[in-house]
This record gives sequence, C-alpha cells and structure tokens, in this order.
Amino acid sequence: MDGKFDNDIQAVVDADRAHVWHHLSQHKPYETTDPRIIVEGKGMRVWDQHGKEHLDAVSGGVWTVNVGYGRESIANAVRDQLIKLNYFAGSAGSIPGALFSEKLLSKMPGLSRAYYCNSGSEANEKAFKMVRQIAHKRYGGKKTKILYRDRDYHGTTIGCLSAGGQDERNMQYGPLAPDFIRVPHCLEYRAADQGWGDLSGEAYGQRAADAIEEVILREGPDTVGGLCLEPVTAGGGVITPPLGYWQRVQEICKKYDILLHIDEVVCGVGRTGTWFGYQHYGIQPDFVTMAKGVASGYAAIAVCVTTEEVFNMFKDNAEDPLNYFRDISTFGGCTAGPAAALENMRIIEDEALLENTTAMGEYMLDQLAGLQDKHAVIGDVRGKGLFLGAELVSDRVSKTPAAEKLVQAVVGDCNAQGVIIGATNRSVPGYNNTLCFSPALIATKDDIDQILTSVDNALTKVFG
Repeated sequence: MDGKFDNDIQAVVDADRAHVWHHLSQHKPYETTDPRIIVEGKGMRVWDQHGKEHLDAVSGGVWTVNVGYGRESIANAVRDQLIKLNYFAGSAGSIPGALFSEKLLSKMPGLSRAYYCNSGSEANEKAFKMVRQIAHKRYGGKKTKILYRDRDYHGTTIGCLSAGGQDERNMQYGPLAPDFIRVPHCLEYRAADQGWGDLSGEAYGQRAADAIEEVILREGPDTVGGLCLEPVTAGGGVITPPLGYWQRVQEICKKYDILLHIDEVVCGVGRTGTWFGYQHYGIQPDFVTMAKGVASGYAAIAVCVTTEEVFNMFKDNAEDPLNYFRDISTFGGCTAGPAAALENMRIIEDEALLENTTAMGEYMLDQLAGLQDKHAVIGDVRGKGLFLGAELVSDRVSKTPAAEKLVQAVVGDCNAQGVIIGATNRSVPGYNNTLCFSPALIATKDDIDQILTSVDNALTKVFG
C-alpha cells in the first residue's frame, strides 16, 4: 500500500460513524474515537485508514479469507460472470452453479446435491427445515427434535440461535424456537467441569458421545430427527474432538435413525488441512453446510449439501403438492458466488494449500506449545490445521479461566503491534478466555513467527 486513498478518508470515517451499524460492536466509544476502516488487503496483510499495516491472523476477522487478499483471478472470474449473467432465481440453473456443484461434490464422497444460499446461518436453516419436513413426511410429525452441542454455534437467525450452544449470544433474543435440545460439549480440558472426573483420551471421547445417547433416550428416540455439530467447535473455544468421539456419534445416529448434520461454515474448504473437517474422522454425514471459506469472501455464497437419499425424500410423490422442498433463497441465485468459489478451489489445488495448511498448522501448534512452556497463563493449546486456540487460565491446577478483560487486553496489545488475532467473545459465560488463530491457508513460517512473537510480547506485558 502506498498510503494514498481514492476518497477523502476523513469523510469516509465520518460517514461510517454517522451511518454504519457495525457487527458485534458497542458503538458508544465511536462518539469520541474513530471506527477502524480497513481500506486495502494483499496476501495476509491489511491496511487501515491511517495506513497502518496489520498481519491478519483471523482471515478477515471471522475465518473467511482462506486464500488471502488481492486475488485478481477471483475478481476477474466474478467480473466476467456478472457481465454474462449476474442473477437468476434458483428455480433455474446457471453455468457456474452447475460447474461448482460438480467440482465441490467431487471432494465429498457420499454426498451428491448442493442447495445454494447466501450465508452460513441460512444454510443451517435449510438443513433444519429439511429435517422438520422429513419428520412430517415420514414420521407422522414426531421426529422434529434437533440436537445441538454446548459451545457450538450455528448462526444468528432465531432458528440458528435456538440451536446455539453459546448462551451469551442467545441472551435477550428469546423466546427461541421449540424442539432444539442441547447435548454436552466434548472439550477434554474441561472434563472435570462436566462431572466426569479425570477421563482423558478415548475414554473421554466415548463418554462425551455416550452423553448424546443419554439425551436421545431421555427425549425419546422417536422424537429426535437430527443432530447438528461442528467438526471442530469454533467460537466456543476451538475445541478439537477427542479420540473415539466421532465414530461413536456416527453409531448413535445410525442406531436411532437420526440425520447427522455437520456444520462446516468455519472448517470447510481447507481450514483444517482437508477439504472438510469431518473428513479427518471417517464419518459420513447426511447434511454438510458451508459458507465462509467457500469463496474466501470474494462473493457471498453458502451451500447446504445432502446425500442422494435425503434428496430423494423430497421427490417420492410428484402428485403431492407439498412433497418437494418448498424453500427459496433469493441470493442463492447469484452467479458471482459459484464463479468465485470455482476459482477459489482452483487456487487451493494449484498452490497445494491443503498441504501447506497441514504443515504450517503443525508448526504453529508446536510453537504455541513452546509459548505454553514459557507462559503459565496458557493452560491448553489445541486445534487442527490453521485453526488453533490457546486457552488462558489464572491457575493451571484449578484451570480457573483468565479474566475476560485481560484476554481482550492481549488481543489489543497484539493489534497495537500490527497483528490481528481473535478471542472467544460474548460466547460462553465465564469461559471467554481462548485466544483464536486462523491465518490464511497461504501462511508461511515467517508469518506464524510474527503472529506468535506478538502474542509472546502481549502475554508478557499483560500477565508479566
């Protein structure tokens, strides 16, 4: 960046302050301070209105810009497509929609149908609606309950909040939708909080999965139609599943005829080092939802993918006017999304970014473990690929969570050093204490070293 702007930057800041309602933000401070405006990005770096450079370790703030900023080939693909055809409702097809679905599903054995929409929340809503419609079509309206996991997050709509395991995000938005039932989380580091003693490894994984079966038996298996889980929990603390967990979850779903819905909105399209997070664990879902990294933020696109078996349930009686999936997503008909997503996947393949994600993820996790040895405030480090977290505690023996204001002070100090990291925020009461890292899949060792040097400095400054 050369520090020059095409606009009167102060006029832009003033317009933002006067008219823009920012996400996840308390706006009172903007009465006396300027909001931050990000004006340019290139690779893994962004520049604000002051020309200050930041290394972005959270891929656009919310795990989205997987292939980095400034990809002209994606921009050109979108431009070319918009000139040809920008939009037609999803009741008809489009060339990029057809071609991207074919490319995407070639990476997802056992899944065969893609339903386009415009956000992760909306993709999850589609899966919830499918489960409910199947309950009425096949089970006399009984299997309407959808299980979700403590600490998981599935979106911002009322339906998605109803399936949300982060209580602070749900507060003041009730009453929520009925028949969404919570199951326990699978964070081994916090097993003692669940009353399961000092279980670890596969024993803990089996216990956490068995807890799901206990909920199913309590509710009645004939009332439960779906189970919605993140492959790696994101905003609830970057929780990687314990050994034995996913295999047992799959067994339980098959045993009780429950549709398995994997929410890949964060993990999907390379974030964990495979195309999809669930592919690490040898399971076969009935639904997979995705958004953020599908087009790396270059266009809005989300997808709800299903098996052919699920798809066939909505066309088995063409004479019944209610038999098909009676749903529409207006912006699911935009062609920019699949056009960008096709080029995004090409980049990941041609630049071997899955392999880079695996290698750099292992390096970063190892370096985080080194910081854990140095700083007693780091109680646990965990993650998969370039999706990592460090849980901060005031005491390692008791595992008492570090004060949220101190965790945020670490984030603030890193930002002052020119590195943007994240932290669990307004999620789980008393447990907003995990630093979050999700650099772009193009990250190098030098990038990771810069990120962790800033964290090292910040921890020393904030905690001593």
